[in-house]
Amino acid sequence: MATTFDISDVPAADAGDLAAAMRALIETGHGLVLFNGASETDLDTARAAMQSRHHAEPQRALPAFIRFRSLIDVFGARRLKQLMLDRGHALLAPALALAATQRLNARRGFNPQQFLLALNVALAENVVDIDSYRGPSERRVEHLRAA
Repeated sequence: MATTFDISDVPAADAGDLAAAMRALIETGHGLVLFNGASETDLDTARAAMQSRHHAEPQRALPAFIRFRSLIDVFGARRLKQLMLDRGHALLAPALALAATQRLNARRGFNPQQFLLALNVALAENVVDIDSYRGPSERRVEHLRAA
């Protein structure tokens, strides 16, 4: 039975599907696909990785593939490329999670500015201020001083 959906509002996908596609590209030596763009071979590799995850339900792979392709396209924006250069691999997991859930029009792709703002928020939530962080060893020293 064929499943249809409106391409002006692509359904959310599992972030694990996008991560599996990215992992397959990294294993084949094409890990810089977000920075350099994707070739047909890269897209075929990503599509195969998603279809192997959903061999019983192939219709679930299509929204994930559309979202992954749009993720690659949105990283063509200059500010997102610069953010990738600044943050490196720490950017991948939040970007994949965001691409799995953010509103997507398949014709237009992700809005680069909205994607950048949401990605900055996601990255800021994972930052620990080193000056205010007191690890276990520092707490022990304070406890010994107090005694």
